[in-house]
Order: sequence, then C-alpha cells, then structure tokens
Amino acid sequence: MMNLPYGELSIGQKKCSHGRTITETDVVNFCGLTGNWLEIHSNAEFSKSSMYGQRVVQGGLVFVIGNAMFGFDSAVVEAFYGVDKLRFLKPTFINDTIHAESEIIAKRDKGDKHGIVTAQLWVVNQRNEKVLSCEFTLLIRRERLIVERNPE
Repeated sequence: MMNLPYGELSIGQKKCSHGRTITETDVVNFCGLTGNWLEIHSNAEFSKSSMYGQRVVQGGLVFVIGNAMFGFDSAVVEAFYGVDKLRFLKPTFINDTIHAESEIIAKRDKGDKHGIVTAQLWVVNQRNEKVLSCEFTLLIRRERLIVERNPE
C-alpha cells in the first residue's frame, strides 16, 4: 500500500502482509543490538517463573518487524513521520508467526511535493490474536522519485 504516490492513496485502503516466524536468533540479535538483555527476553530459566512461563519477544522487535513486513517503496516514502497509540495487546513468543494488517485512516497535504499518510497497524499472530496496535505516519512523495542509473 505505501508503495504508491500520495495521490494514489486513499482513506480506507487496506493491506495484509505475508507471515514471518519470530526466531530465537531474532531475539538474541535484537538483545545485542539494543542492549535490552532483560531476563524475560534472554533467560529461559528465569522466564519459566514469569506470568507467561516462557521468554517474551521484545515489543520493539515486534513493532519493527510488523511495520517492515509491507515492503515500503523508497521511491515514494520520503520518511517515517511518527507513531502514536502504540499498544502491546498480547505477548509474542519465540516461534510465533506474525503478519501485519493496515488500513489508511488519515491523509493531509504537506507542501507541494509531499503528503502525510497515517495508517492503523495491527500485528496478528498465528492464533489470529492482535498482539500490537498503533497508528504510524509516513511522509509520502506526490511523485515517484526517479533515479538515473549510470549505464557503465
């Protein structure tokens, strides 16, 4: 959906992504990248005594994977503009398979070359449970960016 110029997007447009299984490697890499080594994410023995009985995938990881599953087109997306109302509705566990669903809920002009588009994003697991909800906003070009390639 966010692979179209601003004028081709409309309120109510929906998209559903492909699925992706969250692996232990994803969680460990995210721990290393962010420094978030909370035991609920990184210690299987500790997590057995938690309310979930197992490790929980970091919410930030669920958000970035869920958001990126749409394969945004850099020829039309100028910038990530922000996120609002981010909520983690249910835990995501290692080996859960998630997909993302979105719906455009707002549009507004931003100068001559851009528009601002807001979409409702849900991340949904294999049990059809919504695990994440937010509104994310992008700065979208009115015209597709065309980059000349050097033929050499």
